[in-house]
Amino acid sequence: MGTIQIQNLSFRYDNQLTPLFDHVDLQFDASWHLGLIGRNGRGKTTLLNILRGKLEYHGHIVTDLNFQYYPQPIDDMTQNTWNVIRSITSLEEYDQWKILVEFSKLELPEDILERPFTTLSPGQQAKVLLASLFIDEGNFQLIDEPTNHLDIQGREVVAQYLQQKSGFIVISHDRVFLDRVIDHVLSIDRAKISLYKGNYSTWHREKYARDDFERLENEKLKDEISRLSKTAREKSVWSGFRESMKNSAKDSGFVSHKAAKMMKRSKVIEARSNKAITEKEKLLKNLDEVTELTMNYEPLAPKQILVSVDDVQVKRNGVVINQPVSFTIKTGERVALNGMNGAGKTTLLHALFHDRTVTASGKLELQPQLKISYLAQDLSDLHGTLDDYAATQAVGYDELVNVLRKLGFERDIFESNIENMSMGQIRKIALAASLLKPANLYIWDEPLNYLDVLTREQLEDLIIEYKPTMLFIEHDQAFVEHVATQQVNLIKQN
Repeated sequence: MGTIQIQNLSFRYDNQLTPLFDHVDLQFDASWHLGLIGRNGRGKTTLLNILRGKLEYHGHIVTDLNFQYYPQPIDDMTQNTWNVIRSITSLEEYDQWKILVEFSKLELPEDILERPFTTLSPGQQAKVLLASLFIDEGNFQLIDEPTNHLDIQGREVVAQYLQQKSGFIVISHDRVFLDRVIDHVLSIDRAKISLYKGNYSTWHREKYARDDFERLENEKLKDEISRLSKTAREKSVWSGFRESMKNSAKDSGFVSHKAAKMMKRSKVIEARSNKAITEKEKLLKNLDEVTELTMNYEPLAPKQILVSVDDVQVKRNGVVINQPVSFTIKTGERVALNGMNGAGKTTLLHALFHDRTVTASGKLELQPQLKISYLAQDLSDLHGTLDDYAATQAVGYDELVNVLRKLGFERDIFESNIENMSMGQIRKIALAASLLKPANLYIWDEPLNYLDVLTREQLEDLIIEYKPTMLFIEHDQAFVEHVATQQVNLIKQN
């Protein structure tokens, strides 16, 4: 199938002090199922945009492949689905059977071809775009976050679909999904980019073993840097002292000549020491240190019922969405709402907050005066500066920045407006605010969308340590299994 060679690649955005990529050399085979892994803001999507010629860069990319990107831009989403597919592929009217073959593999009904694309669920839209991506032969697929908005069953279907395909590059933060679909990993770390053979679990084991080794090496490096810094300071002081002696009236020609030779030698040693310090400090930068998070959780009395849902059905625009559901949430319990796309999970959360567009039958009660920290799924309205956002959320700016640093933010990003950040960075900002607010109950709607793997593990560790009371929706199977104390399944009304 060919190869992709990246030679001496350098790139940075105009608002960045340090480059995302600095003289990068890589080569990978086009038959690989390659997963891109790295913290938010490290340049995963940027690399895909560079490959498909959307960004200017320094260096060379050598390949004869034609790149196709997911998700494809749609000019008119009000068209029926078949016309949308034709607008982003080379299919003709008589080629409809080809897309129907892909539909069957993705468990999509044939009749959605005649429906307006906007009426499809986000999960159905994602599957349609994936099917369209693989229709045209001879293309190499660049797949950016295909699992967002897919329920657990949908992710399984898409994983099986991608397993059958030839080479591609995929960005995803779902660990179970990555284990199913990739056979190589491209890991974008703080100071270098590394290739690994194997799936996510293989990379994870090797990464943690490597990180443990690098921590030991870092301690040695810090000792060496300290020693070299001391040597450089001593030579600098000595050189300065001899220079002053040379210019003094007491100095003799012999002393000046000898001092000049020693001063030259000391400056060489100082320069070598400074160069060694710089090189060793670069090595220190590559280790991704994951700092423990905290949350402003205020637990109520043990076993106190905070949420009671009894035989509840939610309606939007008069339409019943789910079959009756019942559950309670007591202090310290963490309830995961499961169900297929369209089963009413988010709508049920909105009903708890008395959203006027939602009505509910049955009994739906919250403990009075409950302090709730809510993290919404839709963050499209976030904009402006971090300082302004902190003020609107009634949290301290310094505290917000401190949490974001723990979540992997580099310092130069704090000067950017929120709307100019990546989706993962925006999600982290909303998450940080949620953690800072005092709360008896956390209600999170798909909190992990766009979040990198290390952040997901940070959140798991945090929740396991604090044991907060939670009601959440999440399709990351590993996260749900690690943190939920109870799982409630919503069933879509027929």
